[in-house]
Amino acid sequence: MTTSTKPLSPEQFRELFPILDDAPHFASCSQGALSDHLAHTMQRMTASLIDAQAPWGAWVGKVEEYRALAGQQLGVSGENVAVLSCASEGAYQAVSSLDWSGTRNRLVTSDLEFPSVGNVWRAQHDNIEVVNVAGIEAALHADNWIPLIDERTKLVSIPLVSYINGTRPEVERVIEHAHSVGALVFVDAYQASGVVPFSAAKLNCDFLVTGNLKYLLGLPGIAMLYVRDCANVERSADLTGWFGRVNPFAFDPAGVDYPENARRFEMGTHPIPSAYAGVAGFEMIAKLDPEQTWSHVTSLRERLAIEVANLGFTIDYPSDPAHRGPQVALVGLDPDALAGRLAERRIGTSPRGERLRLSLHAYSNNSDIDALVQALKELR
Repeated sequence: MTTSTKPLSPEQFRELFPILDDAPHFASCSQGALSDHLAHTMQRMTASLIDAQAPWGAWVGKVEEYRALAGQQLGVSGENVAVLSCASEGAYQAVSSLDWSGTRNRLVTSDLEFPSVGNVWRAQHDNIEVVNVAGIEAALHADNWIPLIDERTKLVSIPLVSYINGTRPEVERVIEHAHSVGALVFVDAYQASGVVPFSAAKLNCDFLVTGNLKYLLGLPGIAMLYVRDCANVERSADLTGWFGRVNPFAFDPAGVDYPENARRFEMGTHPIPSAYAGVAGFEMIAKLDPEQTWSHVTSLRERLAIEVANLGFTIDYPSDPAHRGPQVALVGLDPDALAGRLAERRIGTSPRGERLRLSLHAYSNNSDIDALVQALKELR
C-alpha cells in the first residue's frame, strides 16, 4: 500500500498512539493498539447519526472505500476482495465454492492453523478428506507438506504467520508445489497483515483471508477474502444475502444472481462500524513504509528474544531467522497468570495455551522492552 506523502518513521508513528506512553503494548497479535485516529473516527461515525439517522449511502460508500483500501493493502484489485465479518466466514465461503464430489477431495492443513480456519475445514459434511501436517515445528518446512499434496488434493490451507508463536512456514514453496499438481491454496494472513510485507498477487495464492483486528489497527467485526478467480468458481455460495447480488438494491427475494467479482461471496448488511474502523486502520498503515516497519520489528524482536532468554525464560523461537515472525513466545509458567500480573503494570501481552505471546509493531520501541524486562525481573 502506498501513500503520496513521505512515510513516517517508527518514532513518528508512535506519537499517534498516546496510550503507549505509559502502557507498553505487546498484544498486537491479538488486538492492535488504539490510535487517536481510530478513536476520533468512531466518535465522528456515531455523531453522524444525529443528523442522518439511516445514512445508507454513506455506509455503502464506506464499505466500498474499505474494499478499495483492502485491495491496495493486499496488492490486488478491490474487485477481487469480498468484505466479510471474520476469518471463519472467509474460510467457509472458500471451501463451499469448491466441488468436493470427485476423487480430488483432499484438503491439506496443519497444526499451525488457527481454529477459525481449521474448525471450518473439519465441520464440512461434503466428501472432504482432511489431512494434517502434524507438529508445530514440522509444519514450518515445505518438505513435510509436499508428500501429502498430490493429484487427490483440492485445497491446501497454510498460514503466512502462525498465531501460535509467530513463526513463518515456507509458504511460497508449498504454493508452488500445490499448483504443480493442480491444487488450490488458501492462505491465512491475519497474523502478518500490517507488519510483514507481502502481496497476495506475488504469493500467487488462490484465496487469502485477513482482517483489521490485529496489526491492521482496526476493530473486530470485519475481514477480507481475496479470491483470485471470482468468475469461475465451481459452486455458487449457499451462504448469501442481498449484498451478494448483482444489484442489492433491486430488493428481489426470488432473484438469486451472483456478480462475477468477489461480491458474490458476500451476505447481508456489512459491519458498518467496523468498516469505519477498518478504513481508519488502513489510513494509519499507509503512513508507514512496509520494509522499514519490518526491519524495525525484526531488530526489536531479536533484542526481546535475547533479553527474555537471559532472564531464564524458555522461548519458542526458531533457530532459523527465516522462520521468525513479529513475535517472541514465552513457554510455560502459567501464561494467563503472568499476563494478568503484567496487565496490573499496564503492560499488554497475549496468552494462548501454554505460551505468552509478545508481539511487536511499528509503534513498539526499546523503552517498551525495558519496561517489560524490568517487570519480568520483579515478577520472577
